[in-house]
Amino acid sequence: MKWEGNRESDNVEDRRGGGGGGGFGVGGASVGIGTVVIALVASYFFGVSPGTVINVLNGAGPGPEATQGPAKAPPADDREARFVSTVLADTEDTWTAIFQKAGQSYQKPRLVLFTGRTQTACGTGQTASGPFYCPGDRKIYIDLSFYRTMQQRFGVSGEFAQAYVIAHEVGHHVQNLMGIMDKVDQLRRNASQTQANALSVRVELQADCFAGVWAKNADKARSILESGDVESALNAATAIGDDALQKQAQGYVVPDSFTHGSSAQRVRWFRRGLESGQVSACNTFDARTL
Repeated sequence: MKWEGNRESDNVEDRRGGGGGGGFGVGGASVGIGTVVIALVASYFFGVSPGTVINVLNGAGPGPEATQGPAKAPPADDREARFVSTVLADTEDTWTAIFQKAGQSYQKPRLVLFTGRTQTACGTGQTASGPFYCPGDRKIYIDLSFYRTMQQRFGVSGEFAQAYVIAHEVGHHVQNLMGIMDKVDQLRRNASQTQANALSVRVELQADCFAGVWAKNADKARSILESGDVESALNAATAIGDDALQKQAQGYVVPDSFTHGSSAQRVRWFRRGLESGQVSACNTFDARTL
């Protein structure tokens, strides 16, 4: 992936080494360990904040935004931080242009680097949950050690696969700006667990599709893709499908419990966004088959 020398975003906040908060808390309420486990499992790969999952399970909205001091920028000689800053900047440029074409203004998210745990408007974010987006404060949270987990546990490597992680979370931010997350949360409140899971799958597959939309438009504008890049992103999508994760964890698959979609579905919707470059191609909610 061609990224060095490109613009870096100013919307990156470095909380690494700053310590963390206490246990999981959402909106000031205590949460049972069983709920925490469910939330961590449900959001482990490429999902929204575990705190958001907990809120949904408890029928509550997002908690108040955590009070933060002035944003600290990452050091200039940190290559990993420079990489995610550049990818974030590229998503900013891409989605700003897409929103402008639609006569709208794109509000940029902030990306937070942390280690261990950190306070968010959705509760306490933890490394174990993987990268996540919190709609309550419109921030993306990532512990960069996740990229090593991708390689060591799933054999997924390559900078474009890593960029796909960021682009997927930005996809959740786009959903939030479009009001999709609010509508889905309303539907979940009166849904069975199976129905709620099915809605979550459509949310996640749309974020995959939006990641593909970013890649198509960014490559057209700035020629960022190199040979093997698309394949590395598809390998990532395959590795973190619900069926692949369940087979690895328990040896069998339970489709009704899927929250992110199967490997084939994730690949299909990322490809759809990548091939079309159009937001309109990503309407997973009206799709008869995923």
